[in-house]
Amino acid sequence: MPIGPVIATNIDPHNLDIKLYLNDEIRQSSNTKEFIFKIPEIIEFITQGMTLYPGDVILTGTPSGVGEMNIDDVVTVEIEGIGKLKNIVIKD
Repeated sequence: MPIGPVIATNIDPHNLDIKLYLNDEIRQSSNTKEFIFKIPEIIEFITQGMTLYPGDVILTGTPSGVGEMNIDDVVTVEIEGIGKLKNIVIKD
């Protein structure tokens, strides 16, 4: 799972534009304000059943626009205020 090397601490996690490009064509565009639950609520729910430790990652799902990816496709995810993460789809 590609996860970038940045931890952003001076941003509002409840209002960030998120875009996904497949081979430079935009496929997903959303904002974290569209989340059904706020980040603190998600953390509260998770920690009712387990302990979170430094380095743990919480994945929240995906906005509409999910589609097929093929080997050698280039996937770029951009999050406002954080940056871009680019990966090439490979056969595993």
